[in-house]
Amino acid sequence: MPATLREIVEHTRVVVAESKSRVPESELRSRIANLDAPRGFFEALTAPTTGTRVIAEVKRRSPSAGLIRPEYDSDGFDPAFIAQQYSKAGASAISCLTDEKFFGGELRFLRNIKESIDLPILRKDFMIDPYQILEARAHDADAILLIAECLSDDQIREMLALSHDVGLSALLEVHSRENLLRALPILEETHNPRTLLGINNRDLTRMITDLAHTTDLLDLVPDRSILVSESGIRTHDDLAHLQSHGVHIALIGEHLMRQPHPGDALSRMLRPQ
Repeated sequence: MPATLREIVEHTRVVVAESKSRVPESELRSRIANLDAPRGFFEALTAPTTGTRVIAEVKRRSPSAGLIRPEYDSDGFDPAFIAQQYSKAGASAISCLTDEKFFGGELRFLRNIKESIDLPILRKDFMIDPYQILEARAHDADAILLIAECLSDDQIREMLALSHDVGLSALLEVHSRENLLRALPILEETHNPRTLLGINNRDLTRMITDLAHTTDLLDLVPDRSILVSESGIRTHDDLAHLQSHGVHIALIGEHLMRQPHPGDALSRMLRPQ
């Protein structure tokens, strides 16, 4: 596991332990029992399209770049307003970072966004414990992210099964060929039939992105209808390139968040003038 990822995972273990001491699992399950059914994240992204369905990301900062824009400091960051911009621009779903230390996120952002738009929402965090899945559902998320590099095969199976039990879709993300080959047999076991497969174009060792990473691995993926290309997508031409290879779902984050008006930037990517 690369050093940055290891640091985040180790910190996440501490955060989860603290959360468990404050809010027991029984309380999370009680909250879940009183919630409406989740919105269809998987269904929204796999509906047939000739274009690209975009998961647009709400993110304040990143470990490599720090604060993404100066105005995102303190009260200048409004996740609900950003999500509204994305919704108007044509996003199919929203991804929201909830890690506080490394990404400036908060769990409350999920409900803030949910109350402001009709799109399904992904809790994007470093999920290492089943508790976090219950936590995501209790805070009104519709889907969770699982990063193969952070989890054993058995952990992936367990967390996919639990996400299915509580009604959540899942996005299983891989960064490398090795982890893709590890993930594919687990997906075939259908622990959660509403699971998307993400290929992240960021090299975790060198922390650089290359869109060719998705297309280089395509021949290994038997079902491209569930494939999500993540990171390094910046232009309409990038989306068209992915479409030409049968990839019709993209997660776009930091590029949009760097723009003064993220919604306008997404509109230009989806419908260039």
